[in-house]
Order: sequence, then C-alpha cells, then structure tokens
Amino acid sequence: MADRSPSPPTALRDHRRLAWSDYLVGYVADRAVVWLEEDLGHECDWTSVALVSAGATAVLDVVARRGGVIAGLPAAAVVAGVTDPRLEWQPLTEDGQAVAAGAVVARLAGPTRSVLTAERTLLNVLGRMSGVATATRRLVDAVAGTPCRVYDTRKTVPGLRLLDKYAARAGGGWTHRLGLYDAILIKDNHLAAVASAGGDPATAARQARQFIGATFSAQRAAEMVVEIELDSLHHLPAVLAAEPDIILLDNMPTAMLAEGVAIRNRLKSRVILEASGGISVETVAAIAATGIDRVSSGWPTHGAPWLDIALDWEEARRG
Repeated sequence: MADRSPSPPTALRDHRRLAWSDYLVGYVADRAVVWLEEDLGHECDWTSVALVSAGATAVLDVVARRGGVIAGLPAAAVVAGVTDPRLEWQPLTEDGQAVAAGAVVARLAGPTRSVLTAERTLLNVLGRMSGVATATRRLVDAVAGTPCRVYDTRKTVPGLRLLDKYAARAGGGWTHRLGLYDAILIKDNHLAAVASAGGDPATAARQARQFIGATFSAQRAAEMVVEIELDSLHHLPAVLAAEPDIILLDNMPTAMLAEGVAIRNRLKSRVILEASGGISVETVAAIAATGIDRVSSGWPTHGAPWLDIALDWEEARRG
C-alpha cells in the first residue's frame, strides 16, 4: 500500500496506525457471512440458478468507472473466499494506488453462479472503501508541502470501523483512536461533568495524566494518548501546562487557530495541536497554513461518495 503520509511533527505519543493484518481477515470474514445472508437469506441466488448451469465458469474484470484511490482489495478477496472457496481473486493494483477511469483493478474467476452471487457484496465493499480512500487523499493532497497530518475520526459505519479506518489510511491519512479503549479524549461533555464538580479543563487534563501514570506502568511511544478538546483559547495556557499529549481546537476560525499555535510556541510547549470541525477540501489548506500540527475530519467516512466500481464480463465457458 502506498504511504502518502508527510513527515511527522515532533510528538510525545501518537495513536496506533492501522494496517492490513490477519485480524482484519477474520474481521471481514465474520461480517461477510452476514452481508451474504442479506442477499441470500436462507435460500440461494435464484436468478443465477435458473439461468446458469452448475458447471459453468467465468472470468470478470473489476473496473473503476471513475478515477480514484483504491482500497479494500484484500477485503474483497475475503468476501470472494467466503462466498465460494473455488473463486479466484487476482488483484492487479494495490491499496493506496490512484487509478484512472477504466482501470482494471482486479480479476475474479470461478464458477459463474458464485461469481454472480458475490458480485454486489464484493463491489459494495470495494466501492465504499475506495470512496473513503479517495476523499482522504483529496484532504492529504490539499495540505501537501506542510507538516500537517490528516486524521480520521470515530464517525464511521457501525460495525465497519476498522475497514473505514483502514481505507482512510490507504488514502494517506493517519489513524486516530480506534475506540474509547485505546486513548483518552476529553470532550465537551466530559468537561461539563468535571465543571459540575468544580474543575476546569486544566484540572481534567492533569487528572487524566495522573490516572494514566498510576494505571499503566510503562508509557511507551504509542500507549494511551491523552487528548483534550477546547472550544476557546481561554484555558489554553493552563491546559498546555498540564501537558496532555494533544489539544484539539474545535470549530475555531483560522485566525484563532493561528493564535493558539503562537501561544503554544511562545510557551515552548511540545503539546501537539489538532484542529477539528469544518474540515473540508476547500478549507483544510488554510487551516494547515496556521501552523496546526494535524487535522481530524469525519467527512471521508460519513459524507464522501463511493467510488463507482463494476464487474465486466471477460469470458465464460459452459460446464
């Protein structure tokens, strides 16, 4: 998979980066059973059974109807295998590669009935994941030449988070926390709870840092990041002094983001500053120009269109 990530800024810790793994193979296989059941119920593909002989075989090309960034080829291979182990999946490019409209990105061969049964489920996975990768690449390209990183979010399809985040990485993005279990991110409602007990954002950051120090004996490079969200700069100096790993500046105009960066630099803090809210292809370059270290955007996983990918008949043999 092509890695389009820029050189990282100085950071105390960062989230784990998601890559294809044996765990994801099982993750997709478990879900593919459910996906195929949506199409087959407890019956079969009656159209294919009615029209295609049991011994017929076919070869079909997987074609990108529009240009974009491909993601999900290993996932599609798993779907094919779950549908019928006799299906042969041949990728002709790799995840993270940009392709032009009309490019053949893979080939599917095997029993014709099984090819037709797998078609829609397989294309749904590829189209969805490639759409996420393509949108992420647009954001990454927009900040090219700056040290600003583009991160995903937890605004993902329920049950498909790891595939959404894998696809964002294929597009050149960076992986934010996978869930509530692998990082601390103190958001507005957490701060409201702390305020109800008489605390403020700096109190929350210190409390989280102390809790992590007491709970985890070895703080290594990618272990339990502490991040806190601020919607104004009023508390920024005090929160910087509390030394979280990351401060998320939420829904701030570019002038305010630049001021936040200046405050951080003036205090010689190593805390990473992240911008979120209102991140789009049109706005992200100006946000990166403020000197912000990273942006996080949910748009690629909750608002980007799928990439149009289809199966085109190549050849067939009668059984």
